[in-house]
Amino acid sequence: MAFRKDRSKTTNPVTDPANGNPATSNADYIVQIDDVHKSYVMGKEAVPALRGITLNVRRGEILCLMGPSGSGKTTMLNIIGGLDSASRGHVYVDAQNIIVLNEEKLASLRLRKMGFVFQNFNLLSNFTALENVQVPMVLIGRRSTKRAQELLRLVGLADRMGHYPSELSGGQQQRVAIARALANDPPLLIGDEMTGDLDTATSYEIMTLLVTLNKEHGTTIVFVTHDPRMSVFAHRVIHMNDGRLADEVVNPAPATHNPLMETAGVIH
Repeated sequence: MAFRKDRSKTTNPVTDPANGNPATSNADYIVQIDDVHKSYVMGKEAVPALRGITLNVRRGEILCLMGPSGSGKTTMLNIIGGLDSASRGHVYVDAQNIIVLNEEKLASLRLRKMGFVFQNFNLLSNFTALENVQVPMVLIGRRSTKRAQELLRLVGLADRMGHYPSELSGGQQQRVAIARALANDPPLLIGDEMTGDLDTATSYEIMTLLVTLNKEHGTTIVFVTHDPRMSVFAHRVIHMNDGRLADEVVNPAPATHNPLMETAGVIH
């Protein structure tokens, strides 16, 4: 699969270059990050996690973040998702400056505009698959059994709706988590090591499912992975190091299925 280095200059629509103030959001971008810094206080010292990140994510893009432990990729994911706050800089999600939102408005934005998928699934153990998917709907007051059922069918779990997490395999639990993340039809899906606890075959199944969601529903996906095999599904791969963007690679032909099957001649 051919990758090429993206050497084009990236314009930044978040700030007005004339005065540095926030400008009108560019509709082509769902995430806009401008000169974001993040430090954590440990004892008497401030330890930098992000050192001036500027990044734009186009609507409908699949973006992969990679890098060694401590490179800042999860911190950046958390800041995009409003789970952590930047020390300095601007962060826009779907044209809203999340830096200035109070906790109530930020929670509302997350519920309506973002879906989260984590490595350890984070399913409620006493809820069935169907009930887990309904949770985000309940939180915004529009619970729909039909919608939850449709989502579970979409992720291939039509026959597992009444099962509890303990009765599901790791791959099935992650599918429930994806269905839950899509419950309120968010334009942005955020994934942190979504396939980290899954075997290779199941990991490819999950990524193939996400690509299908991206193609059919236009869902923007930003995900972190340590596995370079999963990065082939992304339109763009950004490597981070020491809290900075170290390298960017654009993939003109992202994978849409398990590439090992194609190599083996299963898919022609």
